Amino acid sequence: MTAGGGALPNPAQPEGRWVLLEPYGGPWSEDDRNANFKQQVAIYSKADPMTTLDRMSRSQDIPVGALARYVLAKWAASGSDGLLEIGPRVVRQMQDAVEKAEAQDTPEARLEAYESLRQIISWLAVPLGRAE
Repeated sequence: MTAGGGALPNPAQPEGRWVLLEPYGGPWSEDDRNANFKQQVAIYSKADPMTTLDRMSRSQDIPVGALARYVLAKWAASGSDGLLEIGPRVVRQMQDAVEKAEAQDTPEARLEAYESLRQIISWLAVPLGRAE
């Protein structure tokens, strides 16, 4: 039974799949090669996306589940889209990493910039099946 008293849906049903929206807080080590991504998940998973999806559902007359599926699919496809056009935000992130290293002018800062760039490129490579 759900909190509202209804029966839980059967995840094996072919028309849909059920996902628990849960916060993530780690842990991860400093040398974790996916620490940047995990940090972002920890930050964004604190927010409740259902408030926005519920509002959009009412205003657009689209089921919440369809909107959630759209958002997830669009985000998941963004790696492939990034191969075609990285976009200004990623370019700025890459540029900021390099400029910070140049301003600090130390081997450590350059290694930190390299790691930032490596993580961005690794994420963009996911659709190619080459991400580690």
